[in-house]
Amino acid sequence: MGNCFSNEAAGQSAIGGTAFSQSTTSNVAIDCFLLSRGYRGLYSQIELSVSASNLRDRDIFSKSDPMLVIYIKGKDGTLEELHRTEVVQNSLNPKWIHKLNITYQFEVVQTLVFFVYDVDTQYQNLGVKMLKLDEQQYLGEATCVLSEIVTQSDRSLILDLVYREESTSSSSPRHCGKLTVHAEECVSSKTTMEIILRCSDLEHKDLFSRIDPFLVISKSVESKGSIPICKTEVIKNDLNPTWKSIFLNMQQVGSKDIPLIIECFNFNSNGKHELIGKVRKTLVELEKLSFSGEGDSLFLLPSAGHDYHNKALKSQLFVDKFLESGQQTFLDYLAGGYEMNFMVAVDFTASNGNPRLRDSLHFIDPSGRPNSYQQAIIEVGEVLQFYDSDKRFPAWGFGARPIDGPVSHCFNLNGSSHYCEVEGTQGILMAYTSALHNVSLAGPTLFGPVINNAALIASQSLANGARKYFVLLIITDGVVTDLQETKDALVKASDLPLSILIVGVGGADFKEMEVLDADKGERLESTTGRVASRDIVQFVPFRDVQGVSMVQALLAEIPHQFLTYVRSRDVQPNSRSSYQTA
Repeated sequence: MGNCFSNEAAGQSAIGGTAFSQSTTSNVAIDCFLLSRGYRGLYSQIELSVSASNLRDRDIFSKSDPMLVIYIKGKDGTLEELHRTEVVQNSLNPKWIHKLNITYQFEVVQTLVFFVYDVDTQYQNLGVKMLKLDEQQYLGEATCVLSEIVTQSDRSLILDLVYREESTSSSSPRHCGKLTVHAEECVSSKTTMEIILRCSDLEHKDLFSRIDPFLVISKSVESKGSIPICKTEVIKNDLNPTWKSIFLNMQQVGSKDIPLIIECFNFNSNGKHELIGKVRKTLVELEKLSFSGEGDSLFLLPSAGHDYHNKALKSQLFVDKFLESGQQTFLDYLAGGYEMNFMVAVDFTASNGNPRLRDSLHFIDPSGRPNSYQQAIIEVGEVLQFYDSDKRFPAWGFGARPIDGPVSHCFNLNGSSHYCEVEGTQGILMAYTSALHNVSLAGPTLFGPVINNAALIASQSLANGARKYFVLLIITDGVVTDLQETKDALVKASDLPLSILIVGVGGADFKEMEVLDADKGERLESTTGRVASRDIVQFVPFRDVQGVSMVQALLAEIPHQFLTYVRSRDVQPNSRSSYQTA
């Protein structure tokens, strides 16, 4: 995950898989554009190996002949088969040789289900794919989330096998053995190419408007045409732009001989970016351009009814740098003991509407259907909880008047005056529901106090030497009132191990909020003129883009920001995390 960046600090810590560069922005218009073209978040290639111990013996004259079947569980509970191992004959402690290669995604909860079967002797001459599972003897099953495996110090997780056909009256089911699942990150996830791209003489049809160019790099895929794997930052008003370094790894590209499509677009805030031109080059060809110093002309496809030849442009693409190296990965830091700590702040201003009325954004539906606030908490919390060992999450509210008190712009969601933490995502939801009955909605919308509180926790953790990175989720229905105070707080917090996700709910016009997301490469500046050391904010309105959750898209950027932080401070993962496979 996180292998393509447009700033050096983050790029030098590329972690494998498909990713998009984030120098100072995750522009919503570009992100939506890329999502519509097939981008589905970051990933890293993982190899899972499994062994079992003390399996039940279902054979009379010999030991069981176990086979493992691995499924992934969808949100609706359906199981999709991913892998079958070989059959290990006559063993209650098998170590299966056949391994599962799976794509790890930080922003997705990937629930794995393992079924163990004793394969009857009469079927062992068949290939495992031909076996009918209902004809084999069921030995037990186990479930875990992929995140639980990769966050272990040795990337190994021991699971209890459960025999679901046991009598439900039994308080403790019969011992069915254990599974040990071990994850290794493919070494190709660590092989990274740093590339600096430049264009000259960009052509623009409209002479009276400016051009704000950015690049999208896609991989050619026979079945799907192309899939975007990287983007640069937007450079404002420049016909001869030089973009910051991008980092591609071999895992995402496949090989140096696979064609890449490099497209240059003129940025448009409505997401309808104008294609200026493109080139089609392999990594080998890009490396040659770097050595020669020569450029390659951009082209456009012919319009319908015109000559079938591509239209060559005077605009050219240059490769100013091409450097191949190995890099530490996000998973290395997780295995080295780093944790992600979740924090949340909820907007209780009066503009949300009376919580007792159905048109309120805070209305609690008796049917159990979550409102937008609840849904955002669930979507972010269910992912981040696996990266936090104690699962105690600070939770605040703002913009409300507690019973018999003045308006508070940062109060503990659990109602306590002494501590702000709750137990797990469910604890946040319970505290949120309880707060709706114990506060009066008020205003205005101020972010500064909650950001400062989160920054204080991150600062104290850093001072204590903890290996923790904090993620604050702010959910709001309106534009922030204390914009400059919020900028000041964000600039100060940019030096800390902290990222902030801001989700706008409801139908408000959130355009003014995009400035907090360092839109189009402009870093935040404080009242005193200090500039943020890095971008720590991602903002999106709460909606789906072609079925892809924007909250999920926000989470996909967290590894980028984490790596920007640790690499800029030369923080190294512990040596115990150096597990990898060819």
